[in-house]
Amino acid sequence: MSHDGAPNLVGRLNFDGDKGAGRSKWVAILMGLAMVGWMGSGRFAPEVPEEEAAQDTAPSAVTVAVIPSSAQDVQLVLTAEGQSTPDRATMISAKSSGQIVSVLVERGDLVVAGQELGRIDATTIEAQVLQAQTQLDQATRDYENALSLQNRGLATEDRVTAARAAQAAAEAAVTAAVEQLDNTIITAPFAGRLNDMTLDEGEFVNNGDAVAEVLDNDPLSVVVQVPQQALSRLSKGDAARVSFITGEERTGVVGFIGSNADAQTRTFRVEVTVENPNSEMPAGLSARIEIPTGQARGHFISPAILSLGTNGDLGVKTVAEGNIVAFSPVEIVRAQPDGIWVTGLPDTADIITVGQGFVNAGDLVNPQPPVADQTADASQ
Repeated sequence: MSHDGAPNLVGRLNFDGDKGAGRSKWVAILMGLAMVGWMGSGRFAPEVPEEEAAQDTAPSAVTVAVIPSSAQDVQLVLTAEGQSTPDRATMISAKSSGQIVSVLVERGDLVVAGQELGRIDATTIEAQVLQAQTQLDQATRDYENALSLQNRGLATEDRVTAARAAQAAAEAAVTAAVEQLDNTIITAPFAGRLNDMTLDEGEFVNNGDAVAEVLDNDPLSVVVQVPQQALSRLSKGDAARVSFITGEERTGVVGFIGSNADAQTRTFRVEVTVENPNSEMPAGLSARIEIPTGQARGHFISPAILSLGTNGDLGVKTVAEGNIVAFSPVEIVRAQPDGIWVTGLPDTADIITVGQGFVNAGDLVNPQPPVADQTADASQ
């Protein structure tokens, strides 16, 4: 069978002669160009009016609780803690060696200056005093005889001089022996209370052994360390209130202000003198002093209201004109159990008491009065 008249079924389809195919091609090209132009315009959603867009982007005001506050005169008080120390304290040492033959006081007793505390055996020293006195008597008679002989021309000046020297040496020996005898009596150097006592009858002590300690607790000195920035507010003679850990309260005066700061703490030693009749208060007690140092205008707030600024300053956030948050650095000038006094705020201020942790300076807020519980917290 011949294949010359059979159709050619192999090859590409050709629509060049089809008018409908040409129109479809141009439609597809136009739609593609339109799509590219739409994507380039960036308009994928319906346009929003500018006023509505501005309302949507405007920041919402945070609701905060505020209380009005007015500055008041506040008494500035320097407060510090320290401990009491005796006005004087010393160890009493034996000035002679020997056996203790008597003890007249006990540890804890009050003594007066020069009071006898105990006595060391003085038998040997008394004999030495007697011997020295006898030698002095003999030297005195020799000197008087030499003078008598010189007056009659029977003794030379050298003999008289030698007799006078012997008498002087005997007098010195008597003085030394009497001093040794006095040293066998142990006495209090000043009035005070015996804080320690190691004397016992029959024991042997050596010259220089510590046998007792006496403290002069009248007056007491309360020693505190004051920061350097507060030193200029103090003067010698300022009145002070002293509260001891025992519950006792006394009044005192500033008796000493140091002139050299501690190398490590950069604080200054200050001593407050407190009268202590009969040494009723012991030394070494912890104490708190309060010294009035003037007045200032301040606000009384709760410590919970305090905030930290962006640079770390301690301050308070308030609501200024236009309900805009303002941050004011403050200084704590007085602390009380129920709150603190601060300076650095205007005379009148709307202080944020709740929500200050969620806003910053310059933020718009919706200030509202605090509820009852918040008012109580803010006043504490």
